[in-house]
Amino acid sequence: MSAVLQAQGAGMLSLAHVDTFYGETQALFDVSLEVGAGEVVALLGPNGAGKTTTLRTVLGLTPARRGAVQFDGRDVTHRPTHEIARAGLGWVPDDRRIFPTLTVARNLAIARKQTRFRSWSEKECFEIFSALEYLLHRECENLSGGEMQMVAISRALLGSPGLVLFDEPSQGLAPKVVQDVMKTIARLKAEGIAVLLVEQNVASALAVADRVYVMNLGTIVHEGPARELREDAALRCRLLGV
Repeated sequence: MSAVLQAQGAGMLSLAHVDTFYGETQALFDVSLEVGAGEVVALLGPNGAGKTTTLRTVLGLTPARRGAVQFDGRDVTHRPTHEIARAGLGWVPDDRRIFPTLTVARNLAIARKQTRFRSWSEKECFEIFSALEYLLHRECENLSGGEMQMVAISRALLGSPGLVLFDEPSQGLAPKVVQDVMKTIARLKAEGIAVLLVEQNVASALAVADRVYVMNLGTIVHEGPARELREDAALRCRLLGV
């Protein structure tokens, strides 16, 4: 366990020397990372770097062929996705993956489950996304991109997560909605929920993250405090081109 996580307490997520393949094509090479309880960690890098594959490996959708994945102190390397989710792992995918022909209310009801972590109510979700309460009876196929993202995040919270994986949550959203999403991530941290954030909007990610990993070509090429990348423009440009 890293010195940072020792200072914060037990780790919520740990990947150790993970290799992941699509068929015979290797996508992740010796990937190791950690997320502490109540910590926001950003996973940054160019398209095709392996960021989404890392999330899929954590979720068991594309299991690691070598190495180990631990969530909340248990080995989940080869556990099925539904078992990992029931243990308290939430996911906000880049394409939202809500049920388009069901109402908002039905999408939220389906998501509810109990874990060892704190439970969230619909009322608390409405406090974060005030518009959501007025959309409950609307079919999700008739929502805007920002409204769909509200549903996707609320659905993750109603699953009582200890860790939420966000995959490109700002993608296709208006700047005001992006701000709301990042404020929500900051609130999750305040509530003690860990976050692993994959995001192309580097400035937004660095504004909410505690630590950062940078990936390229399926490997981790940098690890450090988010403050370092926020304040060092030359390092940020070298690693991320921005």
